[in-house]
Amino acid sequence: MISFLRGTIAALFVDSVVIEVGGIGYRVSMSGKSLSRLGHVGEEVKVLTRLQVRDDVLVLYGFLNHDEEKLFAKLTSVSSVGPKVALSALSTYEPEALVSAIVSQDVGAIQQIPGVGKKMASRIALELKESFGSEAQIALPGISAQAANARKGAAEALLSMGFTSEETDLALKGAPEEANETILLQYALKRLGK
Repeated sequence: MISFLRGTIAALFVDSVVIEVGGIGYRVSMSGKSLSRLGHVGEEVKVLTRLQVRDDVLVLYGFLNHDEEKLFAKLTSVSSVGPKVALSALSTYEPEALVSAIVSQDVGAIQQIPGVGKKMASRIALELKESFGSEAQIALPGISAQAANARKGAAEALLSMGFTSEETDLALKGAPEEANETILLQYALKRLGK
């Protein structure tokens, strides 16, 4: 398996890059976001890769960091989600935002990915929610453990007030990431109109 390539950008395309390594050009399919951050022709780069074997074709998929690579692998593990849709997801959202949408079961946000309808979005949310449950803090590096605990405390308080888990998730969506539990609770109650 080819884990990464370090070489010179030989050509850039809308959906891929050719990286020259030791006189050989490797075509690597990447998300639009990754390609926009990659650099220019002639620059040296390092790209993490995953090799996929399909029928009679070998395809290399590239990533700029391990979060993208892990998310790609998880997305392609969902039935009916292929590499094209997974790259489309990474082109649409930063890994943290996509994990957040999956964990909060935000089917509407997942549906914003080109090629993903309501049925597939629901499947992605359902099949991957548990796999991110314990990893959500790792996958969301911008959120500290303290902020995650505050969010959890606010959610538990809302649930004890009789709100459903769906109402709780919606009410806390978009709340300031580093807010304490009291501020989160006030924010959520305001959104719920209470």
